[in-house]
Amino acid sequence: MSTLLIKNLNTVVTCDDNDSVLKNVDILIEDNVIRAIGPSLADTADRVINGEHMLCYPGLINTHHHLYQQFSRNLKQVQNMELFDWLKTLYEIWKNLDRDVIRMSSMSGMGELMKNGCTTCFDHHYVFPANTGDLIGAQLEAASALGIRMACSRGSMDLSKKDGGLPPDSVVQSVDEIMADSVRLIEKYHDPSFGSMHTLALAPCSPFSVSAELLRQSAILARQYKVRLHTHLCETKDEENYMLEREGVRPLEYMARLGWIGDDVWYAHGIHFNDEELKLLAETGTGVAHCPVSNMKLSSGIARIPEMLDLGVKVGLAVDGSASQDGSNLLEEIRICYLLHRLNSSRQAPSGYDILKLATRGSASLLGRTDIGSLEVGKCADLFMVDSRRLELVGACYDPMSVFGTVGLRQPVDYTIVNGKVTVEGGRLVNVDEEKLAHDAQAVCDAYLAKN
Repeated sequence: MSTLLIKNLNTVVTCDDNDSVLKNVDILIEDNVIRAIGPSLADTADRVINGEHMLCYPGLINTHHHLYQQFSRNLKQVQNMELFDWLKTLYEIWKNLDRDVIRMSSMSGMGELMKNGCTTCFDHHYVFPANTGDLIGAQLEAASALGIRMACSRGSMDLSKKDGGLPPDSVVQSVDEIMADSVRLIEKYHDPSFGSMHTLALAPCSPFSVSAELLRQSAILARQYKVRLHTHLCETKDEENYMLEREGVRPLEYMARLGWIGDDVWYAHGIHFNDEELKLLAETGTGVAHCPVSNMKLSSGIARIPEMLDLGVKVGLAVDGSASQDGSNLLEEIRICYLLHRLNSSRQAPSGYDILKLATRGSASLLGRTDIGSLEVGKCADLFMVDSRRLELVGACYDPMSVFGTVGLRQPVDYTIVNGKVTVEGGRLVNVDEEKLAHDAQAVCDAYLAKN
């Protein structure tokens, strides 16, 4: 049995059902699980961390990313484009993905997430050029090396430009190929057990790059294997108009006809749902991954988060791909989310603490996890800590529940702990050499971009 004791924590924001905030307590972790929270729990453990002056929070959970985009961010030629043109331009770069690019972009993107308090990352990977090997395996190798909890996806596209879609022929596959590989990956990598470090979802890219048959077969297979379903939906008005022209219905109705609605489904973005659609999402338990920074950069719109929360729609937070967010920082996303909705919705906007809960227990709900998302006895020991004595936090910690929304944090956290193991300490990754990772990742990125 391994034990970790965090002593004398200044404040623990639990994000539990009662929104409990605990002062001057210890957290005892045994074999990766929180066994006790309270004052003066013990004197010894395999490792003891002094939590005096520390603010402690549940680990953040990212519910939508495209880690491969870490190597195509801040490119001048796409900075002022909107989604469809942006995608068509970048597919000409993404078609050159290989296993090294996937592994190193995943390492650097998830490393950045971890340095900013994230303990679980869902990645939506849907670009599979021919003869590139096991790309999902490469992602899981990266996650294991870093020590982060990872939810992978077998994304897919079967409509290329010649079929009326956006991607080039070289990155689309047939429905039969996709289904066969989906079965292989589920059976090889999906672990639904308590405390799982890796799960897998089925995630066709979007209704404008996949066929109805692919969506239908993915839903059938996902339910057969009891895995979750994810895709982009209602991200832009262009998508809405495309679906109305091609199918004669709005995007959500189209997806519902194909089995894509229910508490095992979550959509990325969800900006342009109407009133009736929001009610349907709430009634069916269908979730939304909110990506505020990406939505702003691509000029896609503002998701109706205050209305979603009032109706009881399941909502989590996400950074989206690094080509549209230009980073992998979920703490930054919390503050920008707070400010965006204050600007747009005034008193109806969620509080800073409400948004923290989107990034923790809300995100856990989207991933179907009940073992993470809050700090409670019996749950996985996923958390992060920040020293309240930092210069940038002077005068800012009177409301520790909302501080990341209102004030934000512009430096890495002091500790990130995943599954009871320290993965970030003093703002630095513990399990890898950061300088070497940065050097090697940049070299792979340079070679990748030179192919275009």
